[in-house]
Amino acid sequence: MARIQGGACPQSGTLLSESASVTDSPQSAAAPHNWKLTVAYDGTGFSGWQIQPGELTVQGELQAALRRVTGEAPLPQGSGRTDAGVHALGQVASFPLDANIPPENLLRALNRTLPEAIRVVEARVVPRGFHARHSPLAKTYEYRVFRGEICPPVLARYVHACSWPMDVTALEAAAKMFEGEHDFLSFAATDPDLRSRTLALNTPDCGDSGATAEAGPTGKRGAIRTIFSSCWEERRTENGDLLIYRVRGNGFLHHMVRNLVGTMLDVGRGYREAGEIPVILAARSRAAAGPTSPAQGLFLHSVEYPADEVLRNQG
Repeated sequence: MARIQGGACPQSGTLLSESASVTDSPQSAAAPHNWKLTVAYDGTGFSGWQIQPGELTVQGELQAALRRVTGEAPLPQGSGRTDAGVHALGQVASFPLDANIPPENLLRALNRTLPEAIRVVEARVVPRGFHARHSPLAKTYEYRVFRGEICPPVLARYVHACSWPMDVTALEAAAKMFEGEHDFLSFAATDPDLRSRTLALNTPDCGDSGATAEAGPTGKRGAIRTIFSSCWEERRTENGDLLIYRVRGNGFLHHMVRNLVGTMLDVGRGYREAGEIPVILAARSRAAAGPTSPAQGLFLHSVEYPADEVLRNQG
């Protein structure tokens, strides 16, 4: 992806000296720039995306890095929350920043100070109306299943290891039944502590995966979502065979992808028939669907936005 070009990189100086010169610039008194970051992370050691008191989170680490680099501490608003142990290849965050810093300099400076498990892969200035959570057209998730007898340690944090026999044709048939607009309440998380979770999530960054105080556990849209594509693929790697589920939709409920995968794996193992999927959807009950698959196999692959919002340099 093309990056917005900025000024020349300073030839010397620490991150702190770079940030001080930016903050002290007379141009910093102008209206804040709106920033869009694309972020990849290994979610293993984090308590999810959303900042939580006393917990290590991706959002919290990004905010701390921005403070160290620029002297400002905006809270990056993500396209949605990822749970503890869930990874991202293309999470998107937006935030305002007064500092007048070239995008390539901000990207480099953040990656120098962030933990190795988090990397900013793109930074750009976007129109003021852009918001990472409110503006998406679609999101794509991947879920990775390891098919060998012994899962290599280098893969264990990034896959769900399933050594039992699997009917891939049945998996593919089940996946196709999720395409289109459906009420996915049967695949939404059942939260035993909804009241406290609702209070914690009543923030501007609750996203598709959480609750809001006024709308309950499925948000203002209810549980209706549109799935544009839903499919499985087999992939051979030097570390073993993988089954990869990829789903693209206009939004996802809390635990929705993991519950879809758990249900489809039941189909692949012969515990259910693919033809039961419409019945499960119609039941609108979490008890009707299969188990929640483990977090470590899930990746937020990418988030899509209207092209006219991200291609212009200024709003």
